[in-house]
Amino acid sequence: MEHDAIVIGSGFGGTLAAHELVHAGWRVLMLERGPWVARGPGNWAPEAVGFLGPYYSTDTPYRVLARGERETVGSFQCVGGQSVFYGGASPRFRAEDFEPAPEIVGDSGARWPFAYEDLEPHYTRAERIIGVAGEAGPDPTEPFRSARYPQPPGALSPLARRVWDAARSLGLHPFRLPLALNHARRPGRAPCAACPNCDGFACAIGAKNDLATAVLPGLLRRGLRLEAETVAVRLVARGRRLTGVECVERRTGRRVHHTARVFVLAAGALASPHLVLASGLERLSPAGGAVGRYLTRHYNALVMGVFPGRPDPEEEFHKQVGIHDFYFGHPTIARPAGKLGAIQQRSTPPSALVKAQAPPLLRALAARAVPHVTGLMVIAEDQPQRENGVAIDSRRIDPYGLPQPLVTHRYSRRDVEAGGALVARAREILRRAGAWITYVHPMRSFSHAAGTLRMGTDPASSALDPGGRFRGTENLYVADASVFPTSGGVNPSLTIAACALRLGAHLAGVVPAAPAEPEIAQRRAS
Repeated sequence: MEHDAIVIGSGFGGTLAAHELVHAGWRVLMLERGPWVARGPGNWAPEAVGFLGPYYSTDTPYRVLARGERETVGSFQCVGGQSVFYGGASPRFRAEDFEPAPEIVGDSGARWPFAYEDLEPHYTRAERIIGVAGEAGPDPTEPFRSARYPQPPGALSPLARRVWDAARSLGLHPFRLPLALNHARRPGRAPCAACPNCDGFACAIGAKNDLATAVLPGLLRRGLRLEAETVAVRLVARGRRLTGVECVERRTGRRVHHTARVFVLAAGALASPHLVLASGLERLSPAGGAVGRYLTRHYNALVMGVFPGRPDPEEEFHKQVGIHDFYFGHPTIARPAGKLGAIQQRSTPPSALVKAQAPPLLRALAARAVPHVTGLMVIAEDQPQRENGVAIDSRRIDPYGLPQPLVTHRYSRRDVEAGGALVARAREILRRAGAWITYVHPMRSFSHAAGTLRMGTDPASSALDPGGRFRGTENLYVADASVFPTSGGVNPSLTIAACALRLGAHLAGVVPAAPAEPEIAQRRAS
């Protein structure tokens, strides 16, 4: 075999799983559909934010049926995955998230196959590898930590302090969001400039600890082979064992075939089940009917406040404050009972993005109002429902030969109620901070998608076994958010990373690496 392992995807799951294998001496090939993101002043241009930028692709469009509406969406495709464009929020799941309450699980049968204590060492390693800045203590729901954060947080911006004080005056307990931002001067790395162009932007100076900046370069120096702009189109199986992956090079259209002993699928909670279904692997699994099912995405919404003056005249980074007082419910909230989720400060959206999303007749007015606006994001944990998921339409084929993915999602009544309860509290905080009026913008992205190839102990209803192996195969593993049985109530990135480190450590210990050729071993040693 040319490789010990092939990792499909360079996001949090793929990169952190590869981290363990590369450090164990494995010969690892990583396949990434997108290109490297060039860095420079252009990253902070208005037209470079989010889906307006060149790294948001619709060459394999997802046909989505959600809330009774039909739409077609694309995905971020680049080396480092969505980490390049996220805002850096890196919280851990709460300990209780691994023992989800009945009001969340419902009749889905969702069950995590391990406890928080089992994942805690991997959380600690993930924070160190990525470089998370945080402060332990003020968060009332914070789980046990075996070590401090690798670096302290940056200075609290005036606007963040304003939100903090408003929350405290309401009897709440704000805390510093853990963020994957570099605050130290070190060789080859710039410290965070506290600019407003972070969430939704690639960092022009490399101060955000996205994977393409902070992790992958080191793995490449250790021998990782990364093939960018390479689309995996089919996983090839012989019996219960995968033997290879068929790919298409985006630039040339050339079809290539790669082989390995172990395969790690980490393309994301939508793309991973898409590839499994396109390869027909669900037919091998006793849980074939669960493949692609139980999609979660959080009930996310932006609660924006309009202020009489400019709340952020300094134009500084201010996605810094979290509020978890309502995470597990609150005596003042009668419905829904039980767990709700998180409230987080959100950076003011760029005017270009506001123009793109506002109704045509209101675009100019909305753009002028941006300097007077800031807000909070609510993250309500949504219920895993079997009818929500990813399927394929073999009648429609993309340019690479993949069938079109179909995404179905509807929030349950409880999801909507939980989101509404958090929205009401977010509005109170913004009004206390001085907002004249507030309005709510539902977030329709799948950036927090999870659960479509979930882990579990039940072979009939969980696509993966407790070790992350795809049931029905001997050597296919999954390492992205699709493995989550439930979504928790916080951003998923650090939990994806911790689960991937757990998987990588398991593989490195269970499946020994093949001996390297002498010249390769010598190069690695040097």
